[in-house]
Amino acid sequence: MKNALKQLSIFALAATLVTGFSSCESVQNANNKQKGAVIGATGGAILGAILGNNVGKGGNGEIGAVIGGVVGGTAGVLIGNKMDKQAQQIEQEIPGAQVERVDDGIVVTFDENSGVYFDTNKYNINTASQQSLDKLAGVLREYPDTDVLVVGHTDSTGSDEYNMTLSKQRAQAVTNYFVQDKGLSSGRFTTNWFGEQSPVADNSTAEGRAQNRRVNIAIVPNEQMIREAEQEAQGGN
Repeated sequence: MKNALKQLSIFALAATLVTGFSSCESVQNANNKQKGAVIGATGGAILGAILGNNVGKGGNGEIGAVIGGVVGGTAGVLIGNKMDKQAQQIEQEIPGAQVERVDDGIVVTFDENSGVYFDTNKYNINTASQQSLDKLAGVLREYPDTDVLVVGHTDSTGSDEYNMTLSKQRAQAVTNYFVQDKGLSSGRFTTNWFGEQSPVADNSTAEGRAQNRRVNIAIVPNEQMIREAEQEAQGGN
């Protein structure tokens, strides 16, 4: 656990560096393909999109190993182009979901107002949530050269221990739905959970708690996509 937390802290620092660097006007005005070349290999900002206000706290598993770093240069531009297209398709297919392009990846956030939600104290995938997950599964099937990180969160109602377990059950339910019900490869998926430890909104309000009860799905290039982009950047050599 100490090693995992240490790794998360390192990526949190990287996220801070990326945020500061991205504030430059030239980067703000660049599209995502250009950002892939400009930002280079600092990486880590995707963690901030997933972990909200408490990057580096809690959690289980090697989350940093899944995300990796940003690919720079021409290969980064090629990857950025593919991820841009995938993000646009997700937005079109699931208009209620929050879709962000961060570093080389895509972060899709589902809360009670955006397509995938759970009944109180439950972790089963209900009918309404299935419709959104079915659409996302279709996009993932169309773009097979990616890895997927599913991360569960709760609000602060209830004990820390209970919320950690509930967020784990909800994240695993989403992963299982993709793998067992939709037939996607289990090797693409990593599941993580943070309970109430990573809020994105104020838990003292009902609206804030609804935003914190969420599942994040991060889609990142896998080794094959990176390798092919590097080969194409080198002229196929």
